Amino acid sequence: MSLGYTPQEFIRKQRDGEPLPDEELVWFVNGIVDGTVTEGQIAAFAMAVFQRGMNGGELITLTKAMRDSGKKLSWDLPGPILDKHSTGGVGDLVSLVLAPLLASCGGYVPMIAGRGLGHTGGTLDKLESIPGYNTTPDNELFRKIVSEVGCAIIGQTGELAPADGKMYAVRDVTATIESGSLISSSIISKKLAAGINCLVLDVKAGNGAFMTKFSDARRLAVKLADLGRACGMKVSSLVTDMSQPLADSAGNALEVREAINFLTGDSQNERLRAVIAGLAEESLLNSDLVRDDTDAKMKIRQSLESGKAAEYFSKMVSTLGGPSDLLENPDKHLPKAKVIKPLLATQSGYVHSINTKLLGEAVNRIGGGRTRVDQEIDHSVGFTEITHIADRVEKDEPLLMIHADSDKDWQSAAWRAEQAYSISSSSINPNDAVLEVIHPTSHR
Repeated sequence: MSLGYTPQEFIRKQRDGEPLPDEELVWFVNGIVDGTVTEGQIAAFAMAVFQRGMNGGELITLTKAMRDSGKKLSWDLPGPILDKHSTGGVGDLVSLVLAPLLASCGGYVPMIAGRGLGHTGGTLDKLESIPGYNTTPDNELFRKIVSEVGCAIIGQTGELAPADGKMYAVRDVTATIESGSLISSSIISKKLAAGINCLVLDVKAGNGAFMTKFSDARRLAVKLADLGRACGMKVSSLVTDMSQPLADSAGNALEVREAINFLTGDSQNERLRAVIAGLAEESLLNSDLVRDDTDAKMKIRQSLESGKAAEYFSKMVSTLGGPSDLLENPDKHLPKAKVIKPLLATQSGYVHSINTKLLGEAVNRIGGGRTRVDQEIDHSVGFTEITHIADRVEKDEPLLMIHADSDKDWQSAAWRAEQAYSISSSSINPNDAVLEVIHPTSHR
């Protein structure tokens, strides 16, 4: 290694809580990209950060170094460059709706999405359930689609923030997903590399989130917003509830189907709509595409009700290689599981609580997610018609529908799903979908 540094000494400093000079942080990030820092050393560093955290200056330096580790996009478009990121949850299909919604309201959305982490689903995995959809276009095509269509949701290429790409993959399999510092630097570095002006963040709290406590999620939401603003973006953070699945489905193709239903107006889960509308409103306000809250709400409602947002989604899918008639004929194109059967309630009552993480793990165990970086997934499996907290259920009536590849997998998912539900004789009031909005001072 050059400059007299070694990965071992660098990792030791982080492990022991010693200050990390800017030049050493930049050197280590460059080593991740050129291969002189091994995957094992990346894992050791990630664990040391997980245990110790990083101070504000170190975090800014790490984030900018990861941004600068590859190509950076700049945009010359007649509108603001917008994006959103979620810390992940179960049934979180928000990006599939929000990107075309914001584009239909006058923004440009070059969204670089991730794969599933742990028990949570990934937007990229969902889009790859669409036949022909190209999640890895080169930068030239990516720029062309954003310019002409208004939005494009793609995966992280090797050209943009490649250091983060390598660290992101390692985090998934080394129990370091929940690190606030690593979450923050990962999210913000990708957004900076993509040339984002305005960012909205959806930080989940609850038993299906990486941050189970509201206080921890709020702390992360503030940390993300502060880091983004320190790096030159306009940022708002929403803390949202993940004490139950956000949507009525969980699983890749199944969530794409629900997103299509949402966009076309066939079916809109109220909690899902609250989160989408909250994020869209903040994005439109931050980017000055609307005058005030009332104008933002009206613009969002008109775009959804007129079908304009659905048209943008359809055009994005077809331009990136997917079927041009996906909105009209989703069942023709999306994969279907071999076994589709309901899980029946064993007693009557009201849904009192849901172990959302266990539901997410159930989807993973039957092939809908990963336990290894290189693992293939089954896009067809998961849950639909999920009952939610405070819903009334009757004995021998469905709690949810299980989509599996085999009867054995169905049994595996059924066992975990049954364990995830708690039924009581009395109803409770569920948490609001949006728990808090952390605004920039510029529009509040």
